Amino acid sequence: MFFKILLIVLIVIAVILCSLVCVSVVGIKSNSNFIKTNAAVEYENQLVPEMDDDGYYSFTTDRDFKIMQLTDVHIGAGFLCIKKDTMALNSVAAMISAEKPDLVIVTGDIAYPVPFQAGTFNNKHSAELFAQLMEQLGVYWCPVFGNHDTEIYSFYSREYISELYESEKYPHCLFQSGPEDIYGYGNYVVNVRNSDGDITQSLFLIDSNSYTKDEKNVFNTLWNYDCIHKDQIEWYKQELENLKDENNGIMPKSLAFFHIPLEEYKTAWFEYVDNGYKDTENVKYIDGKAGEVDAVIFSSEYNYGFFDTVLELGSTKGIFCGHDHLNNFSLDYKGVKLTYGYSVDYLAYFGIMKYGLQRGCTIITTSPDSTFDVQHENYYQDKYSPLQKKESVVMDDYYTEE
Repeated sequence: MFFKILLIVLIVIAVILCSLVCVSVVGIKSNSNFIKTNAAVEYENQLVPEMDDDGYYSFTTDRDFKIMQLTDVHIGAGFLCIKKDTMALNSVAAMISAEKPDLVIVTGDIAYPVPFQAGTFNNKHSAELFAQLMEQLGVYWCPVFGNHDTEIYSFYSREYISELYESEKYPHCLFQSGPEDIYGYGNYVVNVRNSDGDITQSLFLIDSNSYTKDEKNVFNTLWNYDCIHKDQIEWYKQELENLKDENNGIMPKSLAFFHIPLEEYKTAWFEYVDNGYKDTENVKYIDGKAGEVDAVIFSSEYNYGFFDTVLELGSTKGIFCGHDHLNNFSLDYKGVKLTYGYSVDYLAYFGIMKYGLQRGCTIITTSPDSTFDVQHENYYQDKYSPLQKKESVVMDDYYTEE
């Protein structure tokens, strides 16, 4: 009798699992079909990057260069989040179609393979859906990895997803795995040049890694976030020297993009707060706020000196991250603009799909004289509305009713 009951239980579990897999497959197919309904972005004169002799892509233009930063899109691609994935994909398509950026940079967490929210461990499907959307739109884009893109329990590694992004299937994806002998996947550079070949802006895409390798941090349950490591900093320094050599001995100006905020984001914000929300000698407030509960900034407990190197070299004047979905401030700290991008997330924070104040994109406009401007753009404004699918949200802080 016991074995009969056990057999029945196993059969029931197998049927349930098969049913859930089928639902996930149907959901992925549904969102793939939704992507196909989007028209390619209509550019008057789209810039097309070319591979330089140094192995990096370059855009050539004598006009302003428009970058859209997206972050924390959080596509689950499982049976629990089909509708939320559709809304995330639609918001990305709507903002890109309206803004027509020259380049989209996604600062991590395209995927969210957390099973109790997404209904899957498969992070490949999330990456494929987003890449399919970008190909459908015909827009060049650069991803960097976040902590959720390749969880320890997800099916596919950073190396595998890197190979996926670099495949010929996605020609608009400019991702490069980067050097094999340093930390992370996706340490690479994209340059903007003028018609004389001079670099007007170098864009550094850096893997801020995921979680620290701590024996106590079983399955990353402690959320001990990692950071940019020493060998990556040495790579950054060397690449800037190389770019200086090929730029007629002039160190190019640059911007840096990664997922997990530097410790200096926390230092700068609380120096501003502790001074009564007034500027200090080091900190100049630009806009935005720390919207996480208790104004938490989830940086790493480790700091190997990336920001100090930025100050030493004097090239990078803007740093852009994601990770903390409700933080969207921008501060000038010691002459470097530290900016959180607006997030997209409909899935990761419970109930966040009903809130709209934090959702959007960040537009970075770089000029031929190497200066740049930053503008946060909320998704629920008139210029995006013709392309939106109707969704009901509360335009209030996410934690207002908590």
